[in-house]
Amino acid sequence: MSDLAKASALLRRTLPYLTVAVVIGVAYDGWIFYSRWRDARDAEKAQATKQAQDARRLVDALGGDGLKILNFYASPPTFRLGQKALICYGVNAAASVRLDPPVEELHPAISHCFQVAPRRDTEYKLTVADYAGHTLTQSLAIRVTP
Repeated sequence: MSDLAKASALLRRTLPYLTVAVVIGVAYDGWIFYSRWRDARDAEKAQATKQAQDARRLVDALGGDGLKILNFYASPPTFRLGQKALICYGVNAAASVRLDPPVEELHPAISHCFQVAPRRDTEYKLTVADYAGHTLTQSLAIRVTP
Protein backbone atom coordinates (compact mmCIF):
# COMPACT_ATOMS: atom_id res chain seq x y z
CA MET A 1 0.00 0.00 0.00
CA SER A 2 1.26 3.43 -0.84
CA ASP A 3 1.72 6.22 1.69
CA LEU A 4 -1.22 8.08 0.24
CA ALA A 5 -3.48 5.06 0.59
CA LYS A 6 -2.31 4.49 4.18
CA ALA A 7 -3.05 8.13 5.04
CA SER A 8 -6.45 7.93 3.39
CA ALA A 9 -7.34 4.74 5.27
CA LEU A 10 -6.18 6.29 8.54
CA LEU A 11 -8.30 9.38 7.88
CA ARG A 12 -11.39 7.23 7.15
CA ARG A 13 -10.92 5.33 10.41
CA THR A 14 -10.38 8.45 12.57
CA LEU A 15 -12.80 10.84 10.87
CA PRO A 16 -15.92 9.57 12.72
CA TYR A 17 -14.11 9.89 16.07
CA LEU A 18 -12.80 13.33 15.15
CA THR A 19 -16.30 14.41 14.08
CA VAL A 20 -17.77 13.22 17.40
CA ALA A 21 -15.02 15.08 19.30
CA VAL A 22 -15.71 18.31 17.37
CA VAL A 23 -19.49 18.00 17.92
CA ILE A 24 -18.93 17.42 21.65
CA GLY A 25 -16.58 20.44 21.80
CA VAL A 26 -19.06 22.68 19.99
CA ALA A 27 -21.92 21.46 22.23
CA TYR A 28 -19.80 22.11 25.34
CA ASP A 29 -18.91 25.63 24.16
CA GLY A 30 -22.56 26.29 23.34
CA TRP A 31 -23.57 25.15 26.82
CA ILE A 32 -20.95 27.43 28.43
CA PHE A 33 -22.16 30.46 26.45
CA TYR A 34 -25.80 29.67 27.22
CA SER A 35 -25.21 29.17 30.94
CA ARG A 36 -23.24 32.43 31.19
CA TRP A 37 -25.99 34.30 29.34
CA ARG A 38 -28.65 32.75 31.62
CA ASP A 39 -26.64 33.62 34.76
CA ALA A 40 -26.20 37.22 33.57
CA ARG A 41 -29.92 37.50 32.82
CA ASP A 42 -30.79 36.08 36.27
CA ALA A 43 -28.36 38.52 37.91
CA GLU A 44 -29.98 41.45 36.05
CA LYS A 45 -33.43 40.31 37.15
CA ALA A 46 -32.25 39.98 40.77
CA GLN A 47 -30.70 43.46 40.63
CA ALA A 48 -33.88 44.97 39.19
CA THR A 49 -35.96 43.26 41.89
CA LYS A 50 -33.63 44.56 44.62
CA GLN A 51 -33.79 48.10 43.22
CA ALA A 52 -37.60 47.95 43.14
CA GLN A 53 -37.68 46.71 46.76
CA ASP A 54 -35.26 49.46 47.84
CA ALA A 55 -37.37 52.09 46.09
CA ARG A 56 -40.54 50.77 47.76
CA ARG A 57 -38.85 50.83 51.19
CA LEU A 58 -37.78 54.44 50.55
CA VAL A 59 -41.29 55.47 49.56
CA ASP A 60 -42.68 53.73 52.65
CA ALA A 61 -40.06 55.40 54.88
CA LEU A 62 -41.05 58.78 53.47
CA GLY A 63 -44.69 58.20 54.27
CA GLY A 64 -45.92 55.99 51.49
CA ASP A 65 -48.37 57.31 48.95
CA GLY A 66 -50.58 59.10 51.47
CA LEU A 67 -50.57 62.63 52.83
CA LYS A 68 -48.28 62.87 55.85
CA ILE A 69 -46.40 65.47 57.86
CA LEU A 70 -42.99 63.85 58.24
CA ASN A 71 -41.61 66.42 60.68
CA PHE A 72 -42.33 69.88 62.04
CA TYR A 73 -40.01 71.39 64.64
CA ALA A 74 -38.15 74.51 65.77
CA SER A 75 -34.47 74.72 66.58
CA PRO A 76 -34.04 75.98 69.22
CA PRO A 77 -37.58 75.88 70.60
CA THR A 78 -36.69 78.60 73.14
CA PHE A 79 -34.43 81.59 72.50
CA ARG A 80 -33.71 85.12 73.68
CA LEU A 81 -35.42 88.17 72.22
CA GLY A 82 -33.51 89.41 69.15
CA GLN A 83 -32.17 86.00 68.22
CA LYS A 84 -33.49 83.77 65.45
CA ALA A 85 -34.71 80.18 65.28
CA LEU A 86 -35.18 77.72 62.45
CA ILE A 87 -38.53 76.15 61.73
CA CYS A 88 -38.19 72.96 59.71
CA TYR A 89 -40.85 70.81 58.14
CA GLY A 90 -41.17 67.84 55.83
CA VAL A 91 -44.30 66.60 54.08
CA ASN A 92 -45.21 63.72 51.80
CA ALA A 93 -47.80 63.71 48.98
CA ALA A 94 -48.86 67.29 49.67
CA ALA A 95 -50.19 69.68 47.05
CA SER A 96 -50.00 72.76 49.29
CA VAL A 97 -48.39 73.82 52.56
CA ARG A 98 -49.52 76.75 54.73
CA LEU A 99 -48.13 78.21 57.96
CA ASP A 100 -50.16 80.34 60.38
CA PRO A 101 -49.08 82.95 61.23
CA PRO A 102 -47.46 83.28 57.81
CA VAL A 103 -43.71 83.85 57.69
CA GLU A 104 -42.88 83.08 54.07
CA GLU A 105 -44.43 81.27 51.13
CA LEU A 106 -44.03 77.53 51.69
CA HIS A 107 -43.98 74.70 49.20
CA PRO A 108 -44.26 70.92 49.55
CA ALA A 109 -40.85 69.45 50.41
CA ILE A 110 -39.44 66.42 52.15
CA SER A 111 -37.19 68.75 54.12
CA HIS A 112 -37.23 72.55 54.25
CA CYS A 113 -36.13 75.06 56.91
CA PHE A 114 -36.52 78.83 57.25
CA GLN A 115 -35.66 81.46 59.87
CA VAL A 116 -38.07 83.17 62.21
CA ALA A 117 -37.53 85.92 64.78
CA PRO A 118 -40.77 86.38 66.73
CA ARG A 119 -40.90 89.11 69.41
CA ARG A 120 -43.09 87.07 71.77
CA ASP A 121 -44.12 83.46 72.38
CA THR A 122 -45.74 82.20 69.20
CA GLU A 123 -47.61 79.10 68.22
CA TYR A 124 -47.17 78.11 64.59
CA LYS A 125 -49.67 75.87 62.83
CA LEU A 126 -48.64 73.90 59.74
CA THR A 127 -51.50 72.83 57.46
CA VAL A 128 -50.95 70.57 54.46
CA ALA A 129 -53.44 69.46 51.82
CA ASP A 130 -53.33 66.91 49.02
CA TYR A 131 -55.01 67.02 45.61
CA ALA A 132 -58.01 65.07 46.92
CA GLY A 133 -58.75 67.78 49.49
CA HIS A 134 -57.53 65.89 52.57
CA THR A 135 -55.78 68.07 55.15
CA LEU A 136 -53.49 67.54 58.13
CA THR A 137 -52.47 70.06 60.77
CA GLN A 138 -49.67 70.13 63.32
CA SER A 139 -48.65 72.86 65.77
CA LEU A 140 -45.49 73.92 67.57
CA ALA A 141 -44.72 76.64 70.08
CA ILE A 142 -41.66 78.86 70.18
CA ARG A 143 -40.83 80.54 73.48
CA VAL A 144 -39.06 83.91 73.56
CA THR A 145 -37.28 84.91 76.78
CA PRO A 146 -36.32 88.50 77.58
